[in-house]
Amino acid sequence: MKIPIFQIDAFTDQPFSGNPAAVCPLDEWLPEAEMQSIASEMNLSETAFFVPSEKHDIDYDIRWFTPKIEVDLCGHATLASGHVVLSKLQPDLTQVAFSSRSGRLTVEHRNDMLELDFPVNPPRPLKDANEVAAVQSALGA
Repeated sequence: MKIPIFQIDAFTDQPFSGNPAAVCPLDEWLPEAEMQSIASEMNLSETAFFVPSEKHDIDYDIRWFTPKIEVDLCGHATLASGHVVLSKLQPDLTQVAFSSRSGRLTVEHRNDMLELDFPVNPPRPLKDANEVAAVQSALGA
């Protein structure tokens, strides 16, 4: 099986700058271990994989892998995936919607740029002393 792989530099219009991500458009999901191996081989901070979605308001389902683990959200790899869809796979579209573990994500072509829309995750008060202690420890307080 041939797997297309694009390496895209996000957040830049200059070659060899920005934030690189690998992007693998797929017809169907590969086994998780195989996607993890591909991400490890790419050795970039993230490799995005996406497949056509069966949801009515979503174009693709997306997942991201670092060289070591799968992550729940990655902005630059989503933007890179949007670029691949809007410039290579479906250039007639102006917007693409992805479904992820973190919710609906969209990339829109606007004024010769790509705009990324992420779900809102508002701050919340800490629930108990254990959460307060964990935050204090993380901050070195």
